[in-house]
Amino acid sequence: MAESPYDGTFLAPDSEEIEQQLAGLAPVDIVVGIPSYNEADCIGHVVRQADIGIREYFAGRRGVIVNVDNASPDGTREAFLTAGSRTAQVYISTPEAMRGKGRNFYNLLQAARLLEAKAVVAVDADLISIMPQWIRNLAAPVVDRGFDYITPIYARNEYDGSITNHICYPLLYGLLGKEIRQPIGGDFGFSVRFAEHLLRRRWAESTFEYGIDIFMTLNALLGGFSVAQTSLGAKIHKPSAPKLGPMFSQVVTTLFSYLSAHREEWSLRGPARRPARLDGIDVLEPQGLALDYKAIKRTALHQYASARDRLTRYLSPQVDAQVERLVDTGRMRLGPTLWSHVVYDLLHAFGSGRGRARTSTIEALKSIFFLRAASFYRSTLDLDHAESEAKIERQARVFRRERTYLSEKR
Repeated sequence: MAESPYDGTFLAPDSEEIEQQLAGLAPVDIVVGIPSYNEADCIGHVVRQADIGIREYFAGRRGVIVNVDNASPDGTREAFLTAGSRTAQVYISTPEAMRGKGRNFYNLLQAARLLEAKAVVAVDADLISIMPQWIRNLAAPVVDRGFDYITPIYARNEYDGSITNHICYPLLYGLLGKEIRQPIGGDFGFSVRFAEHLLRRRWAESTFEYGIDIFMTLNALLGGFSVAQTSLGAKIHKPSAPKLGPMFSQVVTTLFSYLSAHREEWSLRGPARRPARLDGIDVLEPQGLALDYKAIKRTALHQYASARDRLTRYLSPQVDAQVERLVDTGRMRLGPTLWSHVVYDLLHAFGSGRGRARTSTIEALKSIFFLRAASFYRSTLDLDHAESEAKIERQARVFRRERTYLSEKR
């Protein structure tokens, strides 16, 4: 892993000017950060909802809304600054050609430190369903109750967030015994104490990109911070399918790196625990999401065929044979028990490898991940949201039950 870039300055061409601007605003109670890249069409709505949330629920307290951007060429900066907020606004951008959500978060953490914030809220820039109550639900537990890290619970379509549903959520539950339903949800609340902790950590390249969300959640869980979850209602945002490939690699590389480096934290005894669930917005039916099962199946079979030899190197012979048989039948039945063994085999291979071997392991998992997604889709076609969600939760319990399959490899 690379060292954190933290040296007291921003990843920005105008670092001194930004520091002076923030110094004139400090201290504040709440910072709302909006990481972005090319979100001119959506960011204004997010700013206005954040502004109302700060003024309505934290009257008498000082707030700042910070857009941490990647030098978006589409006018994101202008859309942010002209959104009509009555709360103070600050725009911070990385240099041109320096991208990555994690780099935006680094600038947000640095801003929160300089602003001496009591609570930081981070929300996605492409949110359609955000409401002022989101700011209350994510910030109030930090400001008023002393929590360090707040993760969201959404009414989210069961086919949206597949990396969460089939890898991050079940692995955190299975190995760490922590039932965090949305560990990479994108919308968080946290204390400045936790922000300073993150600035002192070691960051991998994947952390500077889409790996930042799981990096934060793992540090909260493994660093002894007080964690809670809050309901935000439905999450409706722009589709992320075009980002799925790089997002998968960066998120899972960060997750596997941390799990491999903290084997002593893998809990083999005792029950799994669910962090506190705080009162929030009622979780209703999520938005619909139309998918083409035949196209998903074709993609899954193509991805598997392209990585067949690589998978044979990393999967145990028994698991490899089981997967090969189900593919030969053409029927998508990669169930949760077999899937847990696939993931555990590849996590073990990742932990035993170095450099390119680790990259190869992640690519192997990506190739078979589509088989699991297609299998889940096929098995839930006739189910409602609550029944599908129950299947996702049962899968996490399977990962917990099957953790001895991995421990026996150590």
